[in-house]
Amino acid sequence: MAEKWSIAEARRRFSEVVDSTVKEPQAIYRRERLVAALIDAETFAEFMQWREARAESSIADSFADLRALCRKERYRFAWLKRKDRVNPFAPDDAL
Repeated sequence: MAEKWSIAEARRRFSEVVDSTVKEPQAIYRRERLVAALIDAETFAEFMQWREARAESSIADSFADLRALCRKERYRFAWLKRKDRVNPFAPDDAL
């Protein structure tokens, strides 16, 4: 981030702060502590798309996608027989 703005200065020079977001995000501080950052609208839209996509996807969805891909590619897993106990995830014919 190029410039550090105090809240008071950012308030006084708001137009300049907003215009500067085109080049890079602008950091706003209160008592030397970062409290906010202004970004351009395009970056914000990209972030919101990423956030929505992330919120919609769960690990179960990821595994479902992986299973579908494996079926499509006709991928076969090589199940190794366990020596210490039964593998509950192996198909019946692999036991």
